[in-house]
Amino acid sequence: MTQTNPPVKGGVVAYLQVDGAMKMAEFYKRALGAEVAMAMPPDDKGRTMHVHLYINGSSVMLGDPFPEHGHALQNPQAFNLTLMAPDVDAAFKRAIDAGAEAVLQPQDMFWGDRYGQLRDPAGVLWAINGPKRG
Repeated sequence: MTQTNPPVKGGVVAYLQVDGAMKMAEFYKRALGAEVAMAMPPDDKGRTMHVHLYINGSSVMLGDPFPEHGHALQNPQAFNLTLMAPDVDAAFKRAIDAGAEAVLQPQDMFWGDRYGQLRDPAGVLWAINGPKRG
């Protein structure tokens, strides 16, 4: 049987290495409205090599670390993933209610948008950006 891969959405696709890819996929469903487009079955250690998510019209890929193949877990640093949202406060609250940690509460910014930051349980920093309220 030949498996057809789901289409990749977006011009640049983030591929995150996280401890517990399927657990994080479930978190992203609750926190960001993600849809699982495809997930490979876990190996005998419970690790998932590849999960393809759709988040806000784009693809995001996840995988567990496989140190025996040169892919040890590293803490995320020096980047954020930005989610564009029509209602920053509602998107922020949804993620916090799902278990994200507030880093910067949503506020009106000098560049004219509303913006906030949060950290997910895997340590990935997310920014939520969108229009100012009312």
